[in-house]
Amino acid sequence: MTFENLHVVVTGASRHFGRALAIGFAHLGAEVYVSARTVEAAERTRTEVVGAARERIHAFGCDLSRPADIRDFARQVSERTDRVDLLVNNGARWLDGMEFEAATDDQIVETIESTAGGTVLMVKHFLPLLRASQRPDIINMVAVSAAYGAGNAKSSAHEAFYAAKSAQAGFADILSRRLGPSGVRVFSLYPPDFSTSDPKSVEWEGMSANPSQQDEKLTTQALFECIVYAVEQPRDCFIRSFHFEPR
Repeated sequence: MTFENLHVVVTGASRHFGRALAIGFAHLGAEVYVSARTVEAAERTRTEVVGAARERIHAFGCDLSRPADIRDFARQVSERTDRVDLLVNNGARWLDGMEFEAATDDQIVETIESTAGGTVLMVKHFLPLLRASQRPDIINMVAVSAAYGAGNAKSSAHEAFYAAKSAQAGFADILSRRLGPSGVRVFSLYPPDFSTSDPKSVEWEGMSANPSQQDEKLTTQALFECIVYAVEQPRDCFIRSFHFEPR
């Protein structure tokens, strides 16, 4: 298959893995609709891309902890395209592993709302556009914390982040079972901490996912290639999840 003319939505695309996804898909020829908490942050991702791929990235502001922002994001995308072929739920509000009681109530609620609630509402409001596609896919960046829970001693996340990611994982599981029969595939990635090398467009094609050429951590490029591999599979091939062992 080719990614040319595929319409892709990526949340949390202002930096790190989200920005790398936007750059990667644009280089493959997709039209990419990216969101960040502010439109200015999303716009930086677009302006830092060099070449023709820049014109295929469209920037929007969307705070995933605010339902109205998600509704507006879906509406704005629907004004530009009649379908979405791939929705990537990458955005999440990180909360550092401070003492449990040290986190404010607002920090805890925003972490859970943006990660768990944001994922649910993104699917809800983009589902009509996904159903209009002949090859609809949903990717959830769940992260390893949901799979390994409190046993993942290397994680520095706050308990609220674990709760949010666990909720996201549960939603992804039931969603894949219920949407699968209608032709909407749902994939989830469970990576541990990984190298968040953040390539600009001129660097992307020269980066290698070969572990011998990188540090020991899983790389952004390797994760991107997993997503591309899953999406490229025939429609009767359904890879429900990718699990990676932490090092």
